[in-house]
Parts: sequence; C-alpha cells; structure tokens
Amino acid sequence: MASPYIELEVGERTVKVTNPDKVYFPEIGATKRELVEYYVSVGEGALRALKDRPTNIKRHPDGVQTEAIYQKRMPPKHPDWLESVTVTFPSGRTAHSLRVTEVAAIAYCANLGTIDFHPWQVRAADVEHPDELRIDLDPQPGLEFDAARRAAFLTRDVLGELGMEGFVKTSGNRGAHIAVRIEPLWDFIQVRHAGIALARAVEARDPSLVTTAWWKEERGERVFIDYNQNARDRTVASAYSVRAKPHAPVSTPLTWDELADADPRDFDIRTVPARFAKLGDVHAAIDDRAYSIEPLLELYARDERGDLPYPPNYPKMPGEPKRVQPSKARSDT
Repeated sequence: MASPYIELEVGERTVKVTNPDKVYFPEIGATKRELVEYYVSVGEGALRALKDRPTNIKRHPDGVQTEAIYQKRMPPKHPDWLESVTVTFPSGRTAHSLRVTEVAAIAYCANLGTIDFHPWQVRAADVEHPDELRIDLDPQPGLEFDAARRAAFLTRDVLGELGMEGFVKTSGNRGAHIAVRIEPLWDFIQVRHAGIALARAVEARDPSLVTTAWWKEERGERVFIDYNQNARDRTVASAYSVRAKPHAPVSTPLTWDELADADPRDFDIRTVPARFAKLGDVHAAIDDRAYSIEPLLELYARDERGDLPYPPNYPKMPGEPKRVQPSKARSDT
C-alpha cells in the first residue's frame, strides 16, 4: 500500500511529504509534517545560511529516537532541479555534495528525514577558499549555556579589537556558534590557523573559562573553542537547523543584546517560526561585509607555540604536533 502523503507548494516547486503524521520528536509530539513546514516558515533565513554551500545532511527517517544517517553525498535519487557541487575530502577523494540553492531543496531534504543541515564554510563558486570563519564554543561537562554566553562576549570583544563583526547563534544544545564572513582569499589551512589565533586570544582573556586544549583530559570545566571546525570537511549545524533531540530545539540566530539573557530552551520547532515572522532573520546583514584574516594570521605567525592537533581522521599535516593523548605520551617515555 502506498504511504500517505501531502503536497506543499514551496516557491515554484511542489514538494511531496510522505508519512506526514509520523512523530519525529516524541517529547513534544512534533511530526514530520511539522518539520518540513518549519523549514518552509524560516526559509529565507535557513537559505541565507546554506546558499550555494556544499551541505551534509543528518537524517533520521524514523524520528530522532533512531540512529542518524550522516550523509555527505547527494541523495542517489533526487529531482532534476536539486543541485550538487564537487568537494574534496582530506583523504583526497571527491564526491558530489548537496548544493542548496532554494528553500524547496531544504524542504525536500526534510522529507527525507533530514533534521539538521551541516554546510561547509565555502561556496560552490570556490570550494577551496572559505568565506566564513567559525567559532564553536563548546561547554565541557559540568557547564551550562551561561558559560558559552560569557565566552561568546569575550570573543566579541577580541573580534571588535580586530575590526571584525561576528554573528552569534545558539548551537541548539548548551553551546554557541559565532560566524564571521571573510574574504575568500585563503585556503583551509590558513583559515584554520586564523581560527587558532583567535581562539588563543580569547583564551588569554580568561583561561579559567576558555580553553583551546584539543585533548579532553586537559580541558577541565571550561568552554572549549573547537578551532578544528575551520578545517576542511568539518561542519557545524547551520542557522535555523533543528537539532535531533526529543524536544526539537533549534540552532537560533540572536542579536548580541538578546544573548545577554537568552535561554536556548526557548527556541524550538514551534516557537522559532513566530519569532521569525515577527523579527525576520536577525542575521540578515551577515553577508554585507567580508573581512581580511591577515591580522589573525600575523598573530598566528608570532606565536611560538605553532600548530595544534588535527582530528584523528586527517592525514598528518605539516607542522602539526604529535597527535598523541598527553597522558599516553607521558606513559611512553
């Protein structure tokens, strides 16, 4: 028997939503239809975050209580109007990745069970030179969102002294993300170095709150700035992405004034559409200006500590320190 479905008009497209009444978020009873309709309702903002970017999709076709399918390649069966872009992974292999060009593409992927979208920090026109510097503020166990909030304001101060503006959003969990548009003139390695320099500058402001320690055993109860989110093929959930949790939280763009007393639990699949209808996209100005990262690269060049470890799935990189957990390195000597 064919599955039940509805059809939604999304721009110039008709998007079919199969099994619309399937519950995806059990804590609040939100359905697959609500997920798709949510993305359509915030489509302008979601598209701004994803436009022309290679995008990985995190799918839960049977709801968030089931294991995720993390998909870096285009869905094998897709309509002709869905676009792709070729990307190169750290291994040197290439693949055709989803390229989001319209809201209907987001809705189509939501019907496939995509809960959140994870875009690269490049655009399809130039996939080797990022146009976004990403600051991922990750509170370690024992800390809550307020720690990320304080780290975000420290980051804003450092960016301001460099003449740069960042745009902050909730991660959809306990953390926060800050995006800075940059000129697409530098490769992934250089942008990652800029991210390390910025993270170290923030850490220096309050080392009791912020850490750049890659190894978890060295972080303590601090906010880790994950500088490796600027490496090739590393992604964070995009602005307006729903997160795969039972209460359907949303990674929500904020103004800096809002961040002062924001509670990430207030932003979910049912509250954000009304907020968007009232305020629009509070990050609408994010593409108005792109910055040079030369000041950050100069900071990196002057820092005698040099590079920091890459994630374990990356090939050994020039100048990278030993990729060995400190306690294990000590036990081997």
